[in-house]
This record gives sequence, structure tokens and C-alpha cells, in this order.
Amino acid sequence: MSKQAAEHHHQAAEHHEHAARHHREAAKHHEAGNYEAAAHHAHTAHGHHQHAIHHAGEAAKLHLEHHGHKTKAAAA
Repeated sequence: MSKQAAEHHHQAAEHHEHAARHHREAAKHHEAGNYEAAAHHAHTAHGHHQHAIHHAGEAAKLHLEHHGHKTKAAAA
């Protein structure tokens, strides 16, 4: 795997971790009835998920460029 692809995987993982933290914070605020703060954290979590998806897609593109498109039918 290229260093670029590995970096995208690391960045995707980081964003997933940040999103998880924000979801936990959103849950705490929601349970406390602080819906504005809950919404803020939920929205921030969504942004981190979007960044994670971007990095996962970039890693996939780099894998495809490096390894080519291989299917079971092509390998037969």
C-alpha cells in the first residue's frame, strides 16, 4: 500500500474517532435536556463522518491506481 493510501486510512480513522466523541457528547447533552449543545455536537459529528468518508474514498482510489481493477472473472 502506498504511503498516501495509508495516510488517508489514518485520517479516516481519526475522523471516525472524533465523530464518536462528538456523538457521546451529544448524547450527554440530550439526556440533560440541553438540546442546542446536543445539536451542535451531532452536527460536528456529521462533519467528521463526511471527512472520514472522503479519506476512505481517496484511499480506495489510490488502491485502485496502484493495484488495478481486479475481479474474479478477470483472474479466471
